[in-house]
Amino acid sequence: MSGTKAKCSTPALMVLGTGSHVGKSILTAALGRILCDDGYRVAPFKAQNMSLNSAATPDGREIGRAQALQAEACRIPSCAEMNPVLIKPSSDTGSQIVLLGKVWGQVTAADYHLRRVEELFPTVLESYEKLASEYEVIVIEGAGSPAEINLREHDIVNMRMAQAANAACLLVGDIDRGGVFASLLGTMQLLEPQERALIRGYAINKFRGDVTLLEPGIHMMEPRLGIPCAGVIHFLHNMGLDEEDGVAIEDRRTAARVWNEANVNSGPTRPLRIGVVALPHISNFTDFDPLVAEPGVSLAYVERPEELQSADFAILPGSKQTMDDLDWLRQCGFDHAISQMHSQGRILMGICGGFQMMGTQIEDPHGIERGSIPSACEGLALLPVRSVLNATKTTRQVRGVCQSAIFGDRLISEEFHGYEIHMGETVYDSGSNHLAEIRREGLAGATPDGAVSSSGRVLGTYVHGFFDSDLFRHSFLGAARAACGLAPSSNHSFVAREREARLDRLADHVRSSLDLDLIRSWIGLSRKK
Repeated sequence: MSGTKAKCSTPALMVLGTGSHVGKSILTAALGRILCDDGYRVAPFKAQNMSLNSAATPDGREIGRAQALQAEACRIPSCAEMNPVLIKPSSDTGSQIVLLGKVWGQVTAADYHLRRVEELFPTVLESYEKLASEYEVIVIEGAGSPAEINLREHDIVNMRMAQAANAACLLVGDIDRGGVFASLLGTMQLLEPQERALIRGYAINKFRGDVTLLEPGIHMMEPRLGIPCAGVIHFLHNMGLDEEDGVAIEDRRTAARVWNEANVNSGPTRPLRIGVVALPHISNFTDFDPLVAEPGVSLAYVERPEELQSADFAILPGSKQTMDDLDWLRQCGFDHAISQMHSQGRILMGICGGFQMMGTQIEDPHGIERGSIPSACEGLALLPVRSVLNATKTTRQVRGVCQSAIFGDRLISEEFHGYEIHMGETVYDSGSNHLAEIRREGLAGATPDGAVSSSGRVLGTYVHGFFDSDLFRHSFLGAARAACGLAPSSNHSFVAREREARLDRLADHVRSSLDLDLIRSWIGLSRKK
């Protein structure tokens, strides 16, 4: 493992984990907000991220959605240097590599880890140095576990990055999944001595219950680990902030969990039942977090076609492998269930790849999705559009205005915002109606987006974050409820308005849980304010 050092000596704090989904991303965001509140100019950094949840930067680059959230927590615009390498899995063994926000190539896992990763590390260092020259503190996030000994030689995101940045590292364990003390000790023992020297302390995350019952274990562990416990962070309910990656979707709201008798048969005031089809390669599932937050919505990720019988409204989400997921829909019988919903006049929607599936055809002349082999497939023929996949990815933040009637009428509030991340262009056949007109950040003029059927009950858009705007979402859901014969919702959630408050709540929660004076001392900082 190379010992290359970054040229800048900017103070750096690194959050490492004993495994995936221990809370590294959210804790990095919290520490960024805390140090920002201390009066420092702070930036987040993650050398390499593997995620299908991505976001567009203001200048049209693509980074992990977690780093976009962390930048927001630090009260700064996001940029590609915050996540120079983004890995977007397309199969169990292959991934698309996004380098500095643009598609770099398609590689196998073995080729990437054994060879390609070394080509990219100089770019990672340059990105870090650029950030470190512009900010006073960098909060770095690791990935997975730093103790994956089979990958250590070519790991650029954990201990190699820690050494390059001379970062003080906080090791985080997740007690919610059990075995936290064993995972902390095992991680430390598998590290090399020079790596262990960078771990300055540990924290236990997602604790529930009486902390005094945990204290004997903490006292026993400190001499074994040789580092202090920096705190115990209690489980934070209803956090309402973006999850990092597909691990989080393991805990998604399935139909079996959500659609029970109480909300299926409770009359016109019941929640609007929205079913998101759980595609194998689902991407940007954070699109639906604002819907989950609405009291008048009962959203579930649908895993079987028969579960759509209970849905008022079905959504085909974004997909990293659109054509493969379309094949999967047909193999599982979802195409028949969706066709039945269409014939019954229920609401159908597609976002990004889901929108492409709803057209008459998808063409892949360059073999973007299927290993350089040109191919084409028939869509679900719900909208009169055709999509062509191409090698250039569209990545832009956008603002839009609905141009067509939805559910048979114009919305009270028609303005929305979000971002595009797609590798296809859609051709509109005769008789098609555009859903919206969008303006892309940094580009002049307006562009049509999406499509809507003549009935207004089938619609598609390329825009991720379509439901993020509070007033637009409330208007959209009100019209959807009316179209389904439901009474208006008496309560609404103001997710966008509450987002800053949620970040502050997260920071306050972590501030009360960690010994921040200890952590600041590791990197030579004190509170400015």
